[in-house]
Amino acid sequence: MDLGKVFAALSDDSRRRVVAELADAPTDGERPCGSFDLPVGKATRTHHFRVLREAGLIDQRHHGNGSAVSLRRDTIERHLPGLLPLLVRELHEREG
Repeated sequence: MDLGKVFAALSDDSRRRVVAELADAPTDGERPCGSFDLPVGKATRTHHFRVLREAGLIDQRHHGNGSAVSLRRDTIERHLPGLLPLLVRELHEREG
């Protein structure tokens, strides 16, 4: 896991939100990419998921016309212990 790529990926609010929502989910299953409420267009959304995937934070699978993502929780916790709870806390504070 390249820490530079990870921190660059997490420097964007929308990408942090995706990781935080996945980390806060009750299960570690896949979630459709279109289910995230991001204030961006489809092309930008696609870009955000690519950046997260290339940073090693998520896995992405294509299903017909759509795709779904899942958090690489074990990898993140192994390389950056404590990061996910911080992102979830930030998410909850923003939603306050």
